[in-house]
Amino acid sequence: MNTTLTAGQITAYRDNGFLLLPDFLSADELTEWRDAIESAMEARGDAVLPRPDDPLLGASRTVLYQRINLWMDHPQVRTLILDEKIGQMAARLEGVDGIRVWHDQALYKDPWANPTSWHQDNTKWSFSAQHAITIWVALDEVDARNGCMFFLPGTHRRRLETDFPIGAPMNAILVDNEDLTAIDPIAAELPAGGCSFHNGLTIHAAAANMSRHPRRAMTCAFMPDGATFNGTQNVLPERLVQNLQVGDVLDDDEQNPLIWQATDKT
Repeated sequence: MNTTLTAGQITAYRDNGFLLLPDFLSADELTEWRDAIESAMEARGDAVLPRPDDPLLGASRTVLYQRINLWMDHPQVRTLILDEKIGQMAARLEGVDGIRVWHDQALYKDPWANPTSWHQDNTKWSFSAQHAITIWVALDEVDARNGCMFFLPGTHRRRLETDFPIGAPMNAILVDNEDLTAIDPIAAELPAGGCSFHNGLTIHAAAANMSRHPRRAMTCAFMPDGATFNGTQNVLPERLVQNLQVGDVLDDDEQNPLIWQATDKT
């Protein structure tokens, strides 16, 4: 796994809100990731979340076939997702002292599946933070034909007033945000085994899958250590939400493990 980040790459990430790393996994590591994710998806079955009160059960597959927090019930996925080297990459890109898992997410876009409309991630989550970050690992080659992501560079510096569902019309985001049309979208085309990182506020979308094969990706969203509850449940289990007040630190290690922390914060 290539976890090296140059100063130039870190600067580019902070300027644009995303970074493409085409040589992230070796061929053997790619096989390991594919096998682990396929095994975890099969074991999970129909449940999107690993809990009985799954609010996403039966969610439409017209855009994405997704399974969330596979690390919680599959040891191989846990080893991959809770890797401190990935946590350190996320921390370096965002310039923070600690990184916790928010949730992982296997994202399969079926053949002929609809586009994923423009949206921000962090507006949906249970914490509001400038330094949320997601890694997106391509399990298959991705390009504009089979549903690669597109980013609007520089949009991580703003938080939209409205949360846009991924199945909304592609131009829904232009309501009160017409200035976005002045930004040229960047296609995040990657070979299998490549990855991207993007900030939780970077506006992004994905094309339809116009191929005969699924477009498979494994992702994990991370939150900076010290992030606080904003009142939105999102993927948090009821057992936690019942005892949380707005402003409480999200530091439950069973739900959001700390995977990397700076040893010297001076």
